[in-house]
Amino acid sequence: MDFVLLGTGAGVPAKARNVTAIALQLLEERGTVWLFDCGEATQHQILKTAVKPRKIEKIFITHLHGDHIFGLPGLLSSRSFQGGVEKLTVYGPKGIDAYITTSLQVSGTHLKYPLEIIEIEEGIVFEDEQFTVTALSLDHGIYSVGYRIVEKDRPGSLLVDQLLQEGVKPGPLFKALKNGEMVQLDDGRVLNGKDYLGDPQKGRIITVLGDTRVCSNALILAESADFLVHEATFSAEETEMASAYFHSTTVQAAETAMKAGAKQLILTHISSRYTLEDSERLKEESKAIFANTIMAEDLMAIKIPLYVEE
Repeated sequence: MDFVLLGTGAGVPAKARNVTAIALQLLEERGTVWLFDCGEATQHQILKTAVKPRKIEKIFITHLHGDHIFGLPGLLSSRSFQGGVEKLTVYGPKGIDAYITTSLQVSGTHLKYPLEIIEIEEGIVFEDEQFTVTALSLDHGIYSVGYRIVEKDRPGSLLVDQLLQEGVKPGPLFKALKNGEMVQLDDGRVLNGKDYLGDPQKGRIITVLGDTRVCSNALILAESADFLVHEATFSAEETEMASAYFHSTTVQAAETAMKAGAKQLILTHISSRYTLEDSERLKEESKAIFANTIMAEDLMAIKIPLYVEE
């Protein structure tokens, strides 16, 4: 599991930062990619990375401002041209269906894969045997949500040394035991796979917030998150401007991470008024409150380990 930050800017593209898009690569977990927001030229950014559009399984849209959705028609179309045949599901607030459907219809775009569009409300928007994704509304100028992605606990590792000591040879039996199955050995012994597994591995928690001012739902979504992706459109001294435009500052993002007990904070959605030279200062504003702060940069890749240290 890892992030690829395709776009880290706010509002309009800048030389150093494209508008918002984040890929969550789940290649080891399910062989797919989830995309969070899809600003203009996201597909151009993807070309500079190892992200494969045909692997994109789900796109989660936080809100319908242009810097978060204007890249959708092009990406959806290109995915078809590039051999994508697997179903793709887009989740987003009310209006996302009309936007995508109209864009594809008026441009005469015909997709070679099934496209499902789900207009979400608060609560669980997706769940399977691996992940649960929950959305809650935030405080922005239009309806904006944040997503909490919870990975379900994994089975523990197979106790190989113990099995070898008991005379069990590696092979198909190991796989069956790893799956928690009952197996019978040649000597008649019956082993329960559940007795040969270590402690379950705790699943990871990822929180990706849309544009927002400070609000209680941000804390709920970010509670104990291994990684919190939080907008930091403005610097610490621009608190009034951040509030007026329904955004957050670097300090406010850090305070949310601290109060929520998150382990790592990624600052993104940086205003184009700030240059790359300003990035270090903005990061330090946040680190003064929350030490484990990462300043997002376009095309940055961030590995999400199985165990995230605080």
